Amino acid sequence: MIRSLDWRSLVRNGNGTAGLIFVAGVVLTAVLAGAIAPYPPTMMNLESTFAGPEFGHILGSDEFGRDVLSRVIDGARASLAIGVSAVVIGMVLGGLPALFAGYLGGVVDLIFTRIVDIFMAIPALLVALGILALVGPSGPTVALAIAIAYAPTFARVIRSAVSSARVQAYVEASVGMGASTFRVLMTEILPNVLPIVIVQATSAIAWAILDEANLGFLGVGVQPPNASWGSLLIEGRQYFFQAPWLPIGAGLAVLIAVLGFNLLGDALRDVLDPRAWQREI
Repeated sequence: MIRSLDWRSLVRNGNGTAGLIFVAGVVLTAVLAGAIAPYPPTMMNLESTFAGPEFGHILGSDEFGRDVLSRVIDGARASLAIGVSAVVIGMVLGGLPALFAGYLGGVVDLIFTRIVDIFMAIPALLVALGILALVGPSGPTVALAIAIAYAPTFARVIRSAVSSARVQAYVEASVGMGASTFRVLMTEILPNVLPIVIVQATSAIAWAILDEANLGFLGVGVQPPNASWGSLLIEGRQYFFQAPWLPIGAGLAVLIAVLGFNLLGDALRDVLDPRAWQREI
């Protein structure tokens, strides 16, 4: 049966503690962006264009005199929202059919697996670029594009977990007692594959934030004047030799967020891993 999340074990795990601190910092920054940003992120001051880091402008200012730190803080909203929503949508798009395919098995599972294999052969970033080329770049479309690109990965992981869970004794007992397919999936199989899904989703958020930055760096992410970490990186690249401090803030923000979610995912894997649980017993 599923092992519940032991928060004490997660905190005692070094990766878990560091991951929680980094992730909490990113989330709080996104939630409180309007309150903690020193200046409005779109406020221009043409008298202080390309001002270097100084008191009052810790990360300097950009080509329009906008405070870089304020834009990095504001960009946390878009980057985190895109990362989380992309993973949730991708998990639903890939996970629901995988849940039924893995449980039913046979021809249904075979056809579903072959379809997933075809999509897995295409790089996720290339899929996202193709979708954005068709629908145009914006925050919601970037999230949707990344979600569609990630759906096959979630489908493969969840299908594999369901296939392993459906042959367990507790599932066979539930079927023998006359439980419907939907009831077996919802009450027996789904709760027991959730640990794998949680770990996969946590790590995927890190990659989604990184891919948002990659798409922004290619110019098909969140569009100006709105800020995301990816769009700030491309803005900084244009003036790197003139004002090398411009991309530093967004780059560090991406580094902290990706590192935090990866560390948290590793710790959750250790805490929720049934084999680790058995070793502790």
